[in-house]
Amino acid sequence: MSFKPAEWPRRLRSQEWYGGTTKDVIYHRGWLKNQGYPEDLFDGRPIIGVLNTWSDLTPCNGHLRELAEKVKAGIWEAGGFPVEVPVFSASENTFRPTAMMFRNLAALSIEEQIRGQPIDGCVLMVGCDKTTPSLLMAAASCDLPSIVVTGGPMLNGWFQGERVGAGTHLWRFSEAVKAGEMTQQEFLDAEAAVTRSSGTCNTMGTASSMASMSEALGMALSGNAAIPAVDSRRRVMAQLSGRRIVQMVKDDLKPSDILTREAFENAIRCNGAVGGSTNTVVHLLAIAGRTGVDITLDDWDRCGRDVATILNLQPSGKYLMEEFFYAGGLPVVLKRLGEADKLHKDALTVSGSTIWDEVRDAKNWNEDVILPADKPLTAQGGIAVLKGNLAPKGAVLKPSAASPHLMQHRGRAVVFEDIDDYKAQINDDALDIDETCIMVLKNCGPKGYPGMAEVGNMGLPPKVLKKGIKDMIRISDARMSGTAYGTVILHTSPEAAASGPLAVVRTGDMIEVDVAARRLHLEISDDELSARLAEWTPIHERPDSGYAWLHQQHVQGADTGADLDFLKGCRGAPVGKDSH
Repeated sequence: MSFKPAEWPRRLRSQEWYGGTTKDVIYHRGWLKNQGYPEDLFDGRPIIGVLNTWSDLTPCNGHLRELAEKVKAGIWEAGGFPVEVPVFSASENTFRPTAMMFRNLAALSIEEQIRGQPIDGCVLMVGCDKTTPSLLMAAASCDLPSIVVTGGPMLNGWFQGERVGAGTHLWRFSEAVKAGEMTQQEFLDAEAAVTRSSGTCNTMGTASSMASMSEALGMALSGNAAIPAVDSRRRVMAQLSGRRIVQMVKDDLKPSDILTREAFENAIRCNGAVGGSTNTVVHLLAIAGRTGVDITLDDWDRCGRDVATILNLQPSGKYLMEEFFYAGGLPVVLKRLGEADKLHKDALTVSGSTIWDEVRDAKNWNEDVILPADKPLTAQGGIAVLKGNLAPKGAVLKPSAASPHLMQHRGRAVVFEDIDDYKAQINDDALDIDETCIMVLKNCGPKGYPGMAEVGNMGLPPKVLKKGIKDMIRISDARMSGTAYGTVILHTSPEAAASGPLAVVRTGDMIEVDVAARRLHLEISDDELSARLAEWTPIHERPDSGYAWLHQQHVQGADTGADLDFLKGCRGAPVGKDSH
């Protein structure tokens, strides 16, 4: 695919506010001039919104103010007029009850900022897990030229001579303390070693996965995903992106030109190749829903089923994002997919070139980090979508982070009605559970929690951990952190709070899991299942928060991206877009 630039100059959207001599124009322009901008900046050059998710309470994005200055420098250099706009920042670290509940609120608020303000293009300054999808969802809805700049991962963590990953080792060390293999003081000592620089998680958690998805979708410049936050090349990438967005506005190169079905299929396959987070499933489905591209869970399974995980990175493998960058970064992975005929090579990117043009010459500098095609970490690493009477609309599992011996298993259900029930029972030695059981958690989905918190990777009971057992099958309608690992079946749809079959599973029921056959089956008859569902009544109450109530009323299932129903699809051009 080639891209033909639009005629330039042309009257831009921002000129509806700033171009001319009418009373309204003088009102808009005059007020902005109080910041000391000279007259010629309003001469019709592109006004670029630098949409910044910096916040002191979003530690992953704490360095984005500095990075935004480099973006702005690039915009000035290319003849644009940058305006930095602080936008809703949903921090994974601090937001309660869960940042996921606020992804849609962030997308809604940012969409309206784009629609209602005098900007011609957007630089999406993102990092922490929900900031990337929320800004991409907003940009897709408005369809103004947009480019992603991620903050980058933090440096490697090291503790007691061991490479430790943010998030991943939190779970491992916590389990080790419960198993008596690590002292509480050692756990506390590890805290400072794990997150030792600015940036997002240095594992292939959701932040790094979504940075990779942005690049694989073509919405970021090639090489953007893996550059460490504190590396000078991260600032160079920001400045180059600032330059590039000005040309994108001149060419009218929009998200709808880039976010095609082929782009989403590239991203799905890339997610399997890097061992990406299960959270990318709900985020890419939501972004696709905003564009009107019909991507489903079946596409995830179809595109990812035969993709090998070739990135030896935590939580699935050994290394961290710093080594991934040194090895060559995502362009090497995309090149491998292209060589295996698993990449739509003609998909367009924000560079104006095809994705294959961007990656064809990439070189792998460390084949222990980015593995050879014939020596993958996991032969079938794409997200597995399981279905059956327990999950009629699907559930997901990450094979690269699961235990091979549990991929086909039949076990007795031990049920927790919600997360509080789990917390009340899990440490009790009287709990009737062993390593052959299947842990089931209900009422933690998009409606039920509300917001679908990252509680699906339930910690194992201490009495099982003390036997040296490291993994059990866990099933829920919740999510789990992209930094987590284990044989964890998530996003079970319909969720329990929406009268899904998960709601009526009882302790003692037998459940069959067969990942190869994509089967998740509750061993009761259809009549028994129907009778239980007929007797079931919802337990969730109206939330105190106004937005939580709105979310609960309008959120859709995880199988379609957990977006709000009234936000699906691109709902028309932003104010002033077609006035020229």
